[in-house]
Amino acid sequence: MNWRTALDGDAILGEARDLLSEVVDLRRRIHAEPEIGLQLPKTQAKILEALAELDLEITTGDQTSMVVATLKGSSEGPTLLLRGDMDALPMPEDTGLDFASTAPGRMHACGHDAHVAMLVGAAQLLAAHQPELQGNVKFFFQPGEEGYFGAKYAIDEGVLEEPKVDGAFALHISPNLPSGMISTRAGAMLASADEVAIKVTGRGGHASSPFLAADPVPVACEIVIALQTMMTRTVDIFDPGVLTVASIQGGTAYNVIPEEVALLGTLRTVSESTRDAIHDSIVRVAEGVAAAHDCTVEVTIDRGYPVTVNDKDFVDNTLEVLDGVITETLRMPAPVMGAEDWSYVLQEVPGCMAFLGVCPPELDARVAPACHSNRMTLDEDALAIGVASHAAVALSYLT
Repeated sequence: MNWRTALDGDAILGEARDLLSEVVDLRRRIHAEPEIGLQLPKTQAKILEALAELDLEITTGDQTSMVVATLKGSSEGPTLLLRGDMDALPMPEDTGLDFASTAPGRMHACGHDAHVAMLVGAAQLLAAHQPELQGNVKFFFQPGEEGYFGAKYAIDEGVLEEPKVDGAFALHISPNLPSGMISTRAGAMLASADEVAIKVTGRGGHASSPFLAADPVPVACEIVIALQTMMTRTVDIFDPGVLTVASIQGGTAYNVIPEEVALLGTLRTVSESTRDAIHDSIVRVAEGVAAAHDCTVEVTIDRGYPVTVNDKDFVDNTLEVLDGVITETLRMPAPVMGAEDWSYVLQEVPGCMAFLGVCPPELDARVAPACHSNRMTLDEDALAIGVASHAAVALSYLT
């Protein structure tokens, strides 16, 4: 499909900046009342209130508190999905902001408050351009991105149907990029994320007589080292994976050899073939090491989000539309090993995710508190770039 690249970027950005005070106000109100998981009634209510005056067809989820608002253009054409995820993280906030979280142990530390506010701003901006649109825009406000598979629930409930979605675009803020910069890449952009649990079982006994037991503690330690050797010696460095054992749990006293030790970790890859191969290797290595020391293992690997793969044509067109028209862009040289459930949408329709730089001007982007930090903050002026980027992609795609 041909995109229209001759857009008046100054005009679009000017309209976005006119909306900035409303966008910032909404972001701050959502930030102060963070919600976790699939049911986010307060956030949903704020979204519905902000969209109430617009000519949109609005539906809400049955299994989740998602909101889908469809703007129908003046003529038939394709449908573009724009997403803003809604949920916060189960962690404390230590930013000292005037609008900091009022919910203990909950924080919008990944910028989803900004994602929602920017998408509402884009809906307001694009609603004013409805006569120009040859097709439809679906504004998809998604709960449950932080480990709850919210996108999968939404797909099951038909977010990609009626009207059928032809393309999809999402923005994710990054405090570690210069404010206002848009960054993305074709192909794998974000990694898959799987949870790995290994239970090592031996025979307990007295610490003074290890020869009468089968001590699972050194066996567990050897498995950790063997897994890292496996990763560096059997995984293609040009199709990488990262395996981190982040927890070792076992034992109750200084003089008791436990019967069991548990290892917990995470696996990240940027291709499904490497992902599957490492799964097999984890089992083989753990079983082999345990057997060598008269122990047994139980390996459980829970598959999380798949690799987020951006469509090349969609990325190329997005960068052409935004670069120099809306803002400065950067083509990422390599994937990021974080994970996103936007991957499920991109398995179904061509599209992409892009990062929006929001580093506060007083900080160095290289060392600014990152997403998931209890001290993460952002430059709210950059939200106008986000609103304009959503709008520019939609106008280019549908006009």
